[in-house]
Amino acid sequence: MHMHDEPSHHGIDDDRAQSYPNPTMQLLLQRASCRSFEDKPIPDDVMRLVLEAGIHAPTGGNLQPYSIIKSDNKQTAAKLAKLCGEQPWIADAATNLLFCIDWRRLERWAELEIAPFAGMAAFRNFWITFQDVIISAQNICTAADTMGLGSVYIGTVMECFRELVEMFKLPKGVFPVVLLCLGYPKQRPLPRRKLGVDIVVHDETYHEPNDKTIREAYQDKYPNWKLQITEERLEIMRRVCRNVHGDEFADRCIEKVKAQGYFSPVQNYFGLHYQADFMPQGNEEFLAMMEERGFTWFKNYVPKGMEYQS
Repeated sequence: MHMHDEPSHHGIDDDRAQSYPNPTMQLLLQRASCRSFEDKPIPDDVMRLVLEAGIHAPTGGNLQPYSIIKSDNKQTAAKLAKLCGEQPWIADAATNLLFCIDWRRLERWAELEIAPFAGMAAFRNFWITFQDVIISAQNICTAADTMGLGSVYIGTVMECFRELVEMFKLPKGVFPVVLLCLGYPKQRPLPRRKLGVDIVVHDETYHEPNDKTIREAYQDKYPNWKLQITEERLEIMRRVCRNVHGDEFADRCIEKVKAQGYFSPVQNYFGLHYQADFMPQGNEEFLAMMEERGFTWFKNYVPKGMEYQS
């Protein structure tokens, strides 16, 4: 790969030949995010099947503490594309699905049946529910692939929580987690190279790989991945390094970049793309938004009616 090709931060296409024991394994191992959709609606019967796969996903206690906002509206899609960081494939998708934690429905059920309820105040509930939401989303992602659809996850909903709450009229107890775009792909994308089983899977206990193993694993995942040096990128990298680790580290990093003649994948990831000085910002604001939506699992629990008792 030449440096002027502007390599994608998503990684390298994996076009290496493989054989598969069955179609399911082939589908799972060839899955790739789709960012180019045909202008073609998804038939109702196909969409229904895909959604059925989602609601049949594993869920803690079989409680299904999630809701899925389904939107086919092109004006809504255009707004979502802008809100989520100018991602045009959101606007081009036939259908967008917003997956939400939903303890409001369970709270109402408890109220109707006169049962005790403290779902939004418990970290245990939140932790399991977040897993349930993502498992449902992935079931739908896989089901969509089996039906000839393409999909791509949009994680940047975190940058517009309040706007999504207003846009989709989400009540307290309902919180957005992730957006999934669905549609018929213009062409089937190639999967990206991944770290291998030998690196990701640890037998019995965690095994710390040595430096050589780590380097070789990432070199195999990103072969010849190099991002060209520009003055603007150097300035951004220096600022990020300085803000996170101080001036001495910033000097070391810039010196290494110049010596090697390019930005490596990890330097790009955490220095230029997911900038390490920006990513931790707003933690308190995120918690404030959770509290606005009725989730208080990060605070000491006080039962209702006892707030003013000593």
